[in-house]
Amino acid sequence: MRPNGLEISRFGFSVGKRVGTSVVRNKVKRRLRELVREVQSEDCCDLVFIARKDAGAAAYDELVASVDALLVRAGLVKRAEPVNQPCK
Repeated sequence: MRPNGLEISRFGFSVGKRVGTSVVRNKVKRRLRELVREVQSEDCCDLVFIARKDAGAAAYDELVASVDALLVRAGLVKRAEPVNQPCK
């Protein structure tokens, strides 16, 4: 995370080959993009998410919890509930 001096926050996603095949990597990137799409913060910064090996096998709920924990840890959001509620 780095402040960028812009009026918007920018997000980058790094998903390596260890996560899985191209289908799995693209699925992980789509899910991560959706999770951070609605993040609004007063502090505009650049963030890079690096998917770990287990991200391809992780359930959507686990990704929601992980992204929310990272955003809270970075100080971008101050809430206890997840960024996006999973569809039921």
